[in-house]
Amino acid sequence: MIESPLLATTRTRLLSHPLYASLRTLDDVRVFMAHHVFAVWDFMSLLKALQHGLTGLTLPWRPVGDPTVRRFVNELVLGEESDVDPRGGSISHFELYLDAMREAGADVGPITRLIDALRGGASLDDAFAKAEAPPSAETFVRHTFRIIEDGPLHRVAAAFTLGREDVIPGMFVALVDELDRRHPGRLGLFRAYLERHIALDTDEHGPIARRMLAQTCADDPTKLDDAERVGVDVLRARLALWDGTLAAVRERPVSAR
Repeated sequence: MIESPLLATTRTRLLSHPLYASLRTLDDVRVFMAHHVFAVWDFMSLLKALQHGLTGLTLPWRPVGDPTVRRFVNELVLGEESDVDPRGGSISHFELYLDAMREAGADVGPITRLIDALRGGASLDDAFAKAEAPPSAETFVRHTFRIIEDGPLHRVAAAFTLGREDVIPGMFVALVDELDRRHPGRLGLFRAYLERHIALDTDEHGPIARRMLAQTCADDPTKLDDAERVGVDVLRARLALWDGTLAAVRERPVSAR
């Protein structure tokens, strides 16, 4: 496992961010979801970049890379893109999150406009121009896509593992416990989403992602150092997203909070 004092310190800052304690009302949670959904969405692009680079997706098909790594990636895609829907059937985690936002009354307009624009063939820049997304969320997504576009794969794997899979359970544990008690009947799907991530990332996806990162670095000291830097950088990007989300929560009138 890649680790360093800087990586550990940055992770601790993220896990102790004041945003968690600031989500006191249903409206606070709605603001959080309207920002966080962009991180839920661009997570899939990180995963798809790994699938594209580490598995056979070209036609005619040919085997690519290490079959063990291929299995790691495909198991991750199966869980994230077509998980068990708590209401029955199958659903991606992004689609489940959108449903949770609708149940909670959160604003799905910006993320929906972004997706609709991309479906219509718009570039990411043009899609964001139409989306009117929260600025901190747009900055976070653009940071993610710089990693994807610049490659190489060990950097994408580091962003995915050290900046996402390895810290998501700890972040979400801080949110789950009292949400249903405070807002009965409004956050059932959000709770299901959070608890599913805690279970998968702790027991399955986290260990798989760490093995995948180890395989892509292949004990190369240069790649390992580079992966550690990417991990710190992605955690700092998440800190900036959380700072922007907290500012949006605090900007609401005191009477409303």
